[in-house]
Amino acid sequence: MNQKRILMKGNEAIAESAIRAGCGAYFGYPITPQNELIAWMACHMAEHDRIFIQAESELAAINMVYGAASTGIRAMTSSSSPGISLKQEGISYAAGADLPCVYINMVRGGPGLGSIAPAQSDYFQSTRGGGHGDYHVLVLAPKSVQEAADLTYIAFDLADKWRMPAMILGDGLIGQMMESVALPEYKEQASLPVKSEWSVGQMEQTHRKPHHITSIILDPEELERKVRARYERYKKIEAEEIRFEENGCEGADIVLIAYGSAARVCQGAQQLAAEQGLKVGLFRPITLWPFPYTELERISGSGKPMLVVEMSMGQLIEDVRLSVHDRVPVSLLPHAGGVIPTEEEIFERIRQIVNGGIQ
Repeated sequence: MNQKRILMKGNEAIAESAIRAGCGAYFGYPITPQNELIAWMACHMAEHDRIFIQAESELAAINMVYGAASTGIRAMTSSSSPGISLKQEGISYAAGADLPCVYINMVRGGPGLGSIAPAQSDYFQSTRGGGHGDYHVLVLAPKSVQEAADLTYIAFDLADKWRMPAMILGDGLIGQMMESVALPEYKEQASLPVKSEWSVGQMEQTHRKPHHITSIILDPEELERKVRARYERYKKIEAEEIRFEENGCEGADIVLIAYGSAARVCQGAQQLAAEQGLKVGLFRPITLWPFPYTELERISGSGKPMLVVEMSMGQLIEDVRLSVHDRVPVSLLPHAGGVIPTEEEIFERIRQIVNGGIQ
């Protein structure tokens, strides 16, 4: 039997998927281009006896997430680039307290208030922590409405599994486009992970002493031990949670590297190249942290050039270069401010590199 499909915007699909994943509390503040997400949660969380609060600011929203996650409930927020910047202190606190939570960033053009058009210029902020201190967050980057729904559903499980924040890094195009989507099943609250071993909630049921959740450790040596232990956990995540998509890379004349919306445009350029007799591979990281360094290094063994296509001025390309260790030439096709690359310009750059060696 075919699964029922519904036509939805990406923002709506993410919101509904979060509800089905067992999100018990959502706290947000409006900002374009993710407002449909907060609107969906406002309409539908109450139907499931869940908590929805439109906070007075982004700072308030992320700190409400911290508090809710401390009780063991599945908590979530969402925003777009400048709003996520305001949330970074709270995200750092959540990472420092080992709190599982999920947050969504529908990236818009920057820096500053920038534009409301789609961009990918928050890559550094997302993959390098974003706030103060030594920490990571899980970063999942969808390329479609379906994948946005699926990865949101998964993000809650990953956050709970590893006791850390998990992020869906989309862009305005993913959030605003409409596609048919098969939504995941509803998770029963009873099936969600029990967190009584560390949470401040569920005390009446377990008859235990109160837990203390904090990110402040004033003894430097104790804090270092805590951070080092967290980084040992990160090593396990890097070994177990890598996700990527590889298409036509074996025997290719050139390999495109892109994620999210840019990867979709690259698929069109790949088809244009095939019509002209050029074999073009496409490598798409789905987890931006942990990044698939080893897999990309393997592909570089062919010795063929690589072209990074991103809607920023050169952020993803740094992880690509770290992967290939200068074994192959790596070129960049960048855009900024919300400009989306076209299939034709990507194909033209492919043709130049393959036929003329232009980088």
